[in-house]
Amino acid sequence: MTRSTAVKKYGKPAKRSKAERLFAELPQSPVRPQQEPNRKKDSISLITNKVSSLHLDEKSAPKTKAKLPKKTVESVQEKISEVINIKEDTTLKVPEKRGTPEAKEPSSDPPVDENDSVDFSRLLEAQIASEAAAQQTQLRTLTWEDVCPPGDRIDKIAEASYAEVYRVTNERGTSIIKVIRLPSPIKPQTKAQIRSGLVDEEPHPEEDVQGELQISEWLADIPGFVVYKERYVVQGKTTRQLLETHQSFQKKMKRQDPDRAQFYPSPSRYLDDTRFLVVELGDAGTSLEDWKLTSESQLWDIFFLQAIALARAEDLVMFEHRDLHEGNLCIRQVKPPRDIGSPSAGFFGFSGLDITILDYGLSRGEDLSIEDAKPVAFDLERDLSLFTSTHAAQCKVYRQMRSFLLRADRTCLPPEAHDTPYAEGIDGQLSWDAYAPYSNVLWLAYLYEYLISHFKGDKKELARFRKETREMWNYLDPDAGDELPCFSCAADVVCFAVEAGWVRQEQLNGVDESLIEREDSIIGVRDDIKDVKQESAPARRSTRRH
Repeated sequence: MTRSTAVKKYGKPAKRSKAERLFAELPQSPVRPQQEPNRKKDSISLITNKVSSLHLDEKSAPKTKAKLPKKTVESVQEKISEVINIKEDTTLKVPEKRGTPEAKEPSSDPPVDENDSVDFSRLLEAQIASEAAAQQTQLRTLTWEDVCPPGDRIDKIAEASYAEVYRVTNERGTSIIKVIRLPSPIKPQTKAQIRSGLVDEEPHPEEDVQGELQISEWLADIPGFVVYKERYVVQGKTTRQLLETHQSFQKKMKRQDPDRAQFYPSPSRYLDDTRFLVVELGDAGTSLEDWKLTSESQLWDIFFLQAIALARAEDLVMFEHRDLHEGNLCIRQVKPPRDIGSPSAGFFGFSGLDITILDYGLSRGEDLSIEDAKPVAFDLERDLSLFTSTHAAQCKVYRQMRSFLLRADRTCLPPEAHDTPYAEGIDGQLSWDAYAPYSNVLWLAYLYEYLISHFKGDKKELARFRKETREMWNYLDPDAGDELPCFSCAADVVCFAVEAGWVRQEQLNGVDESLIEREDSIIGVRDDIKDVKQESAPARRSTRRH
């Protein structure tokens, strides 16, 4: 039995890994409470552990080329896989006569015969199948009227990988929902929709988003990443509110980019049997593309909040986001802003802002608590148009990522060079399973340039920020010459900021941060709707107030 047959329920607490122990003192969300560490460690070593040190020589900087890490070994022996599956499934009952003796004690049980082994394998397979079936039946089935009944508000705010993103607000709070169309019938396009150049996003089976959900689980305890609430199936025709917000969003996008195509079907085409997988998340705030940058403190905090979050995720789950443009970074004002004081006090933590990183559809991660675990990564080679497109600024970053996997340096290949899937690179055939945290550096460089070009505040403040960070940009700039060294990961960037005195050690240790509480779903079935299916579904964690 191979590892791929194992079923791991979403939301199950992960085992404490070595990386988790190293980061135990950093601020953690209490979604899954962590044990207190036995001893304190220096905050810089917490972030930069296992990261190569960066030596900068202003007089004669040697040429350095970031090397692509070795690919993770994917094959796992069958017996080891079975042992891991058994350990994860603590509900499996095995007859005592076939029990495994405790370690370091001689076994007095008779050897297990071949028939017993066959029976055990069948029992294990049946348990896995029953867990998979149970997981499917646990998903509630709602209607769009349940998601946003009259009096509630729904706003379409983005289009992400595979999904449309909405904000739902009612008297119980605010949630973000990602809506993925499942394979199901839908009305054909009208003549007007065909003339408008509508391109329907293909439906996706639930298996296509399992990787993103798994990565969401691994990141749930790291400050700066989105809070998972619940997921369910939504089926049926649209509501007036859903149709109106969809149309408003498309008009807004057309004003910003007249040549932009509409990629998701209009809700007017939904049928009674049209089905969606909906993932409900905590409210992340306002996307960076809609946030007005007006002060120097915002530049410092937005940049380094993202860098610190990525550095922690690199260490905990070998994480790469791979799609961290301005639409996937959200901003919230959580405290009153303060004036930046003396440079000796640092530049970080004065804006009162917090950030949330969204959308892990293209991301890569790995469970470090399991030996030789197969990484979870979206295969970007499935559609090379991501690398050949030039419609937006972030398209260059996609090419930079792929060029790095092929060449292991900062040279960015032009769009026409990305025409062969699974091309041969410096380390063999290209694979997105490989761990190359330099991609996080590329997205930090993209963020830096975005912040500079979209700043609307005092030009003197912008000039001071650019002057103070000029040396950092030299090592961050993906277009820098080969004579300059480069950061290899987000942790290198954070280390540089600490050594420069911009970020204080106690800020990394989270002295002033408070823990957030678990967030429950705000979406449910109204009391006046009598649905037999819903009555048989598991009870919600909390109910809607009327």
